[in-house]
Amino acid sequence: MRTELTELPLDQVRTLLAVVDEGTFDAAAAALHVTPSAVSQRVKALEQSTGRVLLVRTKPVRPTESGEVVVRFARQLARLERDARAELGLSAAGEVTRVSIAVNADSLATWFLPVLTRVPEDPPLCFELRREDESRTATLLREGLVMAAVTSSPDPVAGCSVRPLGRMRYLAAASPAFAERHLGGPLREALVRAPVLVFDRSDDLQDAFVRRLRRGRADAGAVRHHVPTSEGFLAAVTAGLGWGLVPEVQALPLLADGRLVELAPKRPVDVPLYWQQWKLDSPALVAVTQAVTAAAAQALRA
Repeated sequence: MRTELTELPLDQVRTLLAVVDEGTFDAAAAALHVTPSAVSQRVKALEQSTGRVLLVRTKPVRPTESGEVVVRFARQLARLERDARAELGLSAAGEVTRVSIAVNADSLATWFLPVLTRVPEDPPLCFELRREDESRTATLLREGLVMAAVTSSPDPVAGCSVRPLGRMRYLAAASPAFAERHLGGPLREALVRAPVLVFDRSDDLQDAFVRRLRRGRADAGAVRHHVPTSEGFLAAVTAGLGWGLVPEVQALPLLADGRLVELAPKRPVDVPLYWQQWKLDSPALVAVTQAVTAAAAQALRA
């Protein structure tokens, strides 16, 4: 059954956003300077008009899939309102525009941070970076928590545009001592037994590499060290804690001076990266996008 809807009342939309951001109806009421009863009535009215449940009433509350659509709309609306006020000269003196971006750890540790220095400083911007695996950054866009994301997904989130950035290359590497101790014999067999480094429990890069070598399903070593920072991961590989896939730009200097050895020189792993952003004609977002795409063209493989 299709729900007929003429409008999304802005006071109700903003109230839903406040509830999600504050976590409870009472906290949202305090932030909006209204009663908890008024907050509850607005949310219920919005749910009735959309014909959908928008919130899961837990503590803290969380939006349903339909609620995420409305929350994303509310954040985009707030962004457009701030941009319009700035163009009309109605912004408070010294007001700073906030730009929220989701970035994977390896991009953050290698090529992404210098991007921010290329963004014009007028008007002043405040960057809010959220570190997340490239396979999950799109989720933050879908939930409306960020305006843009570096992601491995070419499929645009609803209300977003997507463009390719390039490919980040990874090299399978280990310290010379580790390779001598653990990686004798055929590599495809040794990597199944040898200790391996992974970023976190959702990191499938090393396992996928082993499956490619073995032409089938196989996991990397039973001993799996979790190191959830890009810099820490590189340090752990260099120290000989395990083998792992290291971004090429980080690996090359260490390969050159002998602190690392490449395990499969003819088998690099390329991860395609994309830039997804809200479909908004926002000057701040346009400036950031131009800087990101220009930097990626230099730092990533085409």
